[in-house]
Amino acid sequence: MAVKQTASEQVVAIYKCLCDVNRLRILNLLRIESQCVCHIEKVLGIGPVRTSQQLAYLRRHGMVEVEVRGTWRVYSLPAKPGPELAANLACLQDCIFEGKNFREDLARLKKIRQGKCGPKPI
Repeated sequence: MAVKQTASEQVVAIYKCLCDVNRLRILNLLRIESQCVCHIEKVLGIGPVRTSQQLAYLRRHGMVEVEVRGTWRVYSLPAKPGPELAANLACLQDCIFEGKNFREDLARLKKIRQGKCGPKPI
């Protein structure tokens, strides 16, 4: 059973999640739309285990949600993010124009999504 966090504990948890470049890159991809694990893994290029670990960390802290579609796990940002998370995601959106890695990730994602990998969109 999850322990209810105070507002300050929630903010600290969000900043801990944002302290890792791979987690920031994942959140940037999910800003565009939901993604299957295979697409995230290919864009990040960090391997399936590390990708799954980062996604699990984000999920445990309420930063992403997962939906199972057949054999696929599709991750998305929370449908109703708290105000602290929403504010930090807005900040991330502003920062992507400054970060070369974020722009390159989005270009790689566009190429990957043209392939046959992943679940069919709903």
